Amino acid sequence: MPPEADEPNAQPERSELVGAPGPAGGAPDPAADPDTLRLLGEEISFDTERVETGRVRVRVVTREREETVEVPLTQERVEVERVAIGRDIEAIPPRRQEGDTLVVPVVEEVIVVRRKLVLKEEVRLKLVRSTEQHRENVILRRQEAVIERIPVEQLSTEPGSGLASPRVP
Repeated sequence: MPPEADEPNAQPERSELVGAPGPAGGAPDPAADPDTLRLLGEEISFDTERVETGRVRVRVVTREREETVEVPLTQERVEVERVAIGRDIEAIPPRRQEGDTLVVPVVEEVIVVRRKLVLKEEVRLKLVRSTEQHRENVILRRQEAVIERIPVEQLSTEPGSGLASPRVP
């Protein structure tokens, strides 16, 4: 690592003589000439290097405190009032504002039924008599009383025989 500029014992990396050319250039040596003033200048170069010297941990801590605050709160509510009208109208009325009240009309279509008598038709009834000859075969039943006379000599005295004994007057 190069020496730092702030260190008191730091040695420059290179020194240059300012003035007459040096011995390599074939010029006279400035130290040999008493009329020559020698000036020296230094230049420094350095590099930086990261060196971990420790670590940092960051946490966020939330602290609570109770404080009383006063703020104005506005509250709104709607009062609804229903007003029965019951009037016949020709068209739907628009909404309207009466002061701070909004009036909304509520309409209803009503079917009107009217009762009336209408003569739809007449039914005409007429009695017409007609006579015609009709022929059909039918069975007719008729009861007759048949009376038989039984002579006395055939009379039986047995009850339940169905024969009646003659009466003598």
